[in-house]
Amino acid sequence: MNFLVLAILMGALYAFMIVPQQRKMKAHRALLDSLAEGDVVVTNSGIFGAIAEVEGNVVWLEVAPDIELKIAKSAIAERVEDTDEYEDEEQDDEDDEELDDDADSTNLVDEAD
Repeated sequence: MNFLVLAILMGALYAFMIVPQQRKMKAHRALLDSLAEGDVVVTNSGIFGAIAEVEGNVVWLEVAPDIELKIAKSAIAERVEDTDEYEDEEQDDEDDEELDDDADSTNLVDEAD
């Protein structure tokens, strides 16, 4: 009787913990194998970028115009389907730079008085 309870518990453990984890690992491996240049992805650390180049286990990730990061392919968490969000962030960064430039010119005028 005790053996039957132990077998049921082991089966439940396998069904509820191990199988879903194996599926998740398989899906992540398929994602990494399907990455191509131009895909917008997010890394495990939360960095968004577009793939500029894939070299084996290394990915060059463009995070801003003319700025690329060399990362391990396994550091990519997911592909971002809504690329408008990524482009909006780039536009916000450009707007922030314009505001900074305006603020700097305002400070120069104030200092001249």
